[in-house]
Amino acid sequence: MDHRFDVTERFAEGAQFIAGSLRAGSSGRTQDVVDPATGETVYSYALAGTADVDAAVDAARQAFPEWGGATPGERSDTLHRFAAALAEDAGDLAYAESLNCGKPIKLSNEFDVPGSIDNAAFFAGAARHLEGKAAGEYSADHTSVIRREPIGVVGSIAPWNYPLQMAAWKVLPAIAAGNTIVLKPAEITPFTSLLFAQAAQRAGLPDGVLNIVSGAGRDAGERLVGHPSVAMTSFTGSTAVGKRVAEIATGTVKRLHLELGGKAPFVVFDDADLEAAVHGAVAGSLINTGQDCTAATRAYVQRPLYDAFVSGVADLMATVRLGDPFDPSTDLGPLISHAQRDRVAGFVDRARGYATVVTGGEAPGGELAKGAYYRPTLIAGAAQDSEIVQSEIFGPVLVVLPFDSDDEGIALANDTPYGLAASAWSRDVYRTGRATREINAGCVWVNDHIPILSEMPHGGAKASGYGKDMSAYSFDEYTQVKHVMYDNTAVARKDWHRTIFGDRP
Repeated sequence: MDHRFDVTERFAEGAQFIAGSLRAGSSGRTQDVVDPATGETVYSYALAGTADVDAAVDAARQAFPEWGGATPGERSDTLHRFAAALAEDAGDLAYAESLNCGKPIKLSNEFDVPGSIDNAAFFAGAARHLEGKAAGEYSADHTSVIRREPIGVVGSIAPWNYPLQMAAWKVLPAIAAGNTIVLKPAEITPFTSLLFAQAAQRAGLPDGVLNIVSGAGRDAGERLVGHPSVAMTSFTGSTAVGKRVAEIATGTVKRLHLELGGKAPFVVFDDADLEAAVHGAVAGSLINTGQDCTAATRAYVQRPLYDAFVSGVADLMATVRLGDPFDPSTDLGPLISHAQRDRVAGFVDRARGYATVVTGGEAPGGELAKGAYYRPTLIAGAAQDSEIVQSEIFGPVLVVLPFDSDDEGIALANDTPYGLAASAWSRDVYRTGRATREINAGCVWVNDHIPILSEMPHGGAKASGYGKDMSAYSFDEYTQVKHVMYDNTAVARKDWHRTIFGDRP
């Protein structure tokens, strides 16, 4: 079934969703949304300004007492209906995601959309399971109880690489825990966040619980992070911008959750299944055209397998089909923009001075030249301290380096500022066990790279940030833990009072 629709007509009222209604932004500036596969503008809208952020935060603040006071069962019921509404909209969501981002439709249909629906279903159940320490007499004279309470208004900022999934990761745990939220998607990718909010409204989520402000970072984003009525900020994006978010959030001492950049190592030991490692490296490095902070970017291969690995990856990359995102046979779509394509090309072109481009390293010609396409690229011969190895490229580029001892391979894997994700490839359980312990990353896959699950946490270490998305662990970000202590003695004058006044009775 073809789910194409006119985005100009669908979002004719504007790209802001505040207190249950679409509206135009008030910044006085407009934003063109460009199809990266063609370079054509498909939608223009008025950007959110500070007044729109204030209105959205006020709507969330007013909605908080009712939503925060709802029972877990009531919130769960709404989220179950939300999951069903998203499933009904699956075709529209996939179309909008591919149009806005250039994702191959098979990726949108089989990864982004079902993953987001599953997130909603998971948090519908998780809403009823806010865990805490068992009530008990941890003091002989008192009973202690742990409460998990919602924080209040959450201000979240999502990136452009996975607009739908990032909306789900930000919104669902926040509202499942009883918070209300203002989400700022990247201004170049607003479509699926707006559809997401409309599905929530159809499911019965009260107006004001979920609000969308589509605006620029320096205006809408900084106002949202610094707003005095926002109790928490959740940000996913680059480490550089994350530092700025942290600086602003510090001014109002709000809760902060950061999921930042990555430079995931892909460590192949000499007893690994070579075919599996080759296929895993190509899939792990090219997912979403490499615009994934957990994508495999640095392959470290033990020397006995190194040459065969380089040859195998180059041959397999050469079979990857670039094309129209809406062609079901297309494997690789464009990058998000021509500017991003040129940024990736700049990294590769500079690397030619100190490394070898084994395959790729260019934009295609012909019809695809209109879009922001770049061929799958494998680079060998770079030094560990080179730019191509140390910096986040965010494109379809994999760098491969050899290593000799296991000690060296693990040390190289840890030798960047980032620590978001990694993988280890070996048939030896002791080798992989050591790798999972010693590689400093929030997620380490063994003999695979990329799969994520709603039940499992996602988040990093070091310059990749802190805090967890997805899973029940995300409630640690979106709830306030409160200790309540009851006196059990009914004694007016407690023994401990003598440390403040008087003597022991």
